[in-house]
Amino acid sequence: MFKVRKSGKAVLGQEHKEFIVEQKPKSLESEAYKTLRTDIQYSSFNKQLKAMLITSSEREEGKSTVSGNLALSFAQNDKKIILVDCDLRRPSIHKKFKISNLVGLSEILIGKTSLEETVQQYNDNLDILSSGKIPPNPSEMLSSNAMNNLIEKLKEKYDIVILDSAPLQAVTDAQILATKVDGTILVVRAERTKKESIIEAKSLLDKVGANIIGTVLNAAENTREKYHYY
Repeated sequence: MFKVRKSGKAVLGQEHKEFIVEQKPKSLESEAYKTLRTDIQYSSFNKQLKAMLITSSEREEGKSTVSGNLALSFAQNDKKIILVDCDLRRPSIHKKFKISNLVGLSEILIGKTSLEETVQQYNDNLDILSSGKIPPNPSEMLSSNAMNNLIEKLKEKYDIVILDSAPLQAVTDAQILATKVDGTILVVRAERTKKESIIEAKSLLDKVGANIIGTVLNAAENTREKYHYY
């Protein structure tokens, strides 16, 4: 297993409110992530799903929060997980998990540092690879052979690799990554994402032959009565 740098474990509070799976593991929201985890496992019963991409059509739809909660949920299920921040334009995983971002994915791809020296251990089952410094050419770096090789190496070392990427309509990064993973999940924000944006996002993924395994409706209003009715 990797020699990893242990990140400082943050105290849960206002900064960690996004990670409901960790903060309130018995809440309805946490149960929803467990259901998502199960759905993903069953969706790949006839094909091994090792690497998955989490993206959205536009900014601020909650893709990074979904990525983090899903990674934590899989980790709680005794799976060895790595969460990789592939948003090399507006990275946020290091901020949400309160870990260092001095070096990360960018530095690995240009050969400045090794994976073993850069991965940070969040808990016993979850490792995180932050984005690193913002490069001038994110799309070219993500489409490189170095990125291909990194994903394959991670798939050998971990049960599941989760990539958090930039939104689809902003740049081509998510389309590029969608061709390198086993499945893609599209995050949609309730009462915010327009139908036209969702259709366009799906079209962009279809153009590159992405395997869309499902969508996640984020920030939906959910009462206990509605939950039990469902």
